[in-house]
Amino acid sequence: MNKLAVAALLGLSLGLSGCVISVDGDGKYGHHSDWKDKEHKNRKYISRLHQGTGYEEILNRMGIADFNELHSKGDDTYQVLYFRTQRIDEDGVTTKNECTPLVFKNSVLVGWGESAYDAISD
Repeated sequence: MNKLAVAALLGLSLGLSGCVISVDGDGKYGHHSDWKDKEHKNRKYISRLHQGTGYEEILNRMGIADFNELHSKGDDTYQVLYFRTQRIDEDGVTTKNECTPLVFKNSVLVGWGESAYDAISD
């Protein structure tokens, strides 16, 4: 009876075995990874921006920024939202140099990119 139980257990375990396919973070086997999709979506939306667009409208469209800064100059408030648009390091961490900054003055978009950020950080 003991031999029969071992044979049944062995047969059951072989029947339940499976195969696991792992897809790496670079999207091998034809799959896009989440970060590629996010970067593409962000670049696409940023390429269609217009000066004067409201802060809330952009947040509703693009979602949560990867980084968010607030600056004051005189009576004006500047908010800078950073959205990931390019991969530089393969470390799994998003950094500001992998993002495009969107610059808002008093909740209105005044520019995007490094030159727009540099203009308010002087």
